[in-house]
Amino acid sequence: MLVRTDDEVYRVDAVWLGPPRATFPWRARYVSYGLGLFVMLFVMFVQRRVGIGLDFFSVAWALIATIAITRFLGKRIDYERPLGQIVALFRHEITAPRRRTGGRGGPVRSGHVKIRHVAERGRTGSGRSLWPAGRKGSRRGS
Repeated sequence: MLVRTDDEVYRVDAVWLGPPRATFPWRARYVSYGLGLFVMLFVMFVQRRVGIGLDFFSVAWALIATIAITRFLGKRIDYERPLGQIVALFRHEITAPRRRTGGRGGPVRSGHVKIRHVAERGRTGSGRSLWPAGRKGSRRGS
């Protein structure tokens, strides 16, 4: 006995074909339009941050980059791995704990430490304090 699965149902792409004689010249799934919108906004945001102005050629290059990135991501999105799962996977890859390869800290140097010579403790009668003048607890300042 042969049991047929329903995999063929999921292989059909949810594509907007449009009204008769008014379809788009390309086939794109619904998720591609939403993904393309966010990719276009991201690409244009990056262009502005880099310092590229808003003119015809920058928008044209942004559109070309958007199409390329959306097609690249669209090939990885299907019914078995939806967009939400890919975004969650990317977030987990970015925030995953990594093994530290470098040592922590650096060489210890004392060249930046000021050294002041303080009067010996055993000396008396010199009128000198163990604390510098103006410091809290100084005998001269109080």
